[in-house]
Amino acid sequence: MKAILVNNDKSLSWSDVPDPIIKDDEVLVEISAAALNRADLMQRDGDYPPPPGCPEWMGLEISGTITKMGDIAKEKSNWKIGDKVCALLGGGGYAEYVAVKYDMLMPIPKNLSMAEAAALPEAFATAYLNLFIEGKIKEGDTLLMHAGASGLASVVIPMAKAFGIRVITSVLSDEIANSIKHLNADVVINSSKENVADVLKRELEKGHSVDVAIDCLGGEGMGECLKYLTHGARWIMIAALAGVKTEIDLKNIYVRNVRIIGSTLRSRTPEMKAEILSLLVKNVWGKIENNEIRPTIYKTLPIQKAEEAHAILQKGENVGKVVLIVKE
Repeated sequence: MKAILVNNDKSLSWSDVPDPIIKDDEVLVEISAAALNRADLMQRDGDYPPPPGCPEWMGLEISGTITKMGDIAKEKSNWKIGDKVCALLGGGGYAEYVAVKYDMLMPIPKNLSMAEAAALPEAFATAYLNLFIEGKIKEGDTLLMHAGASGLASVVIPMAKAFGIRVITSVLSDEIANSIKHLNADVVINSSKENVADVLKRELEKGHSVDVAIDCLGGEGMGECLKYLTHGARWIMIAALAGVKTEIDLKNIYVRNVRIIGSTLRSRTPEMKAEILSLLVKNVWGKIENNEIRPTIYKTLPIQKAEEAHAILQKGENVGKVVLIVKE
């Protein structure tokens, strides 16, 4: 089969690789589409290696069709050959086929295309993990989701809204703010015109302080914001695109009982990932099928144009997910 490999000069090529050999608890999926994530860019740069046993090529979420099943997979699951599925991977999605443990598969929600389905597993699992498991967010709470035009925000914001949560998000320009209107965030901060911490201070004074923050930016602004959160708030760090250092008032942390939580989906055990996927199907899939939540697809490109697709993420051009089409 073919897969996207990273060359010595960090360029990408659609190259021949060995076919996957499935284990007894795995199924073979013929891939239709693979969605991009920032982790793919990090892996390409050598900063985010795949877990042991995973293919060396990138790709954390895919959609496709089951073509083969191991004996344990047949025995312990209800999957069958020919089922259309989407899957969460440790890696290996930029390819024609992938071997997947049976409990890393989810059914494709009704009325979704294969491209839309490919955009579900990683982003939706990350959103659910940080909103409900780490964040323990509940109806009526207020969420701060930074980088409102990102692929993750395009999932987190509508998911939060579907569960009755008030959402504040930040963007870099009025143009980007207009481009995410369909996500229906309650407050959109243009951080090129207004300091995020100043807005959070006003929200606190109005009785709308932040209960949970999902932060992929970090940097100096993170520490400035912490003093304006709800007592007992959870600030969840998932990346540090704006810088890895900040200054924190430690007294504010213990007086306000603020919790700073580091969180990545990839580092979770396979058992926990399987549990998150099960909760997604149980609690979120119905909202997708009812059109309360939809993945936002910015652009689809053929797998051979993975280089072009990566450039979109690197330049921050996308509002929503970029998806590679492997098989129409």
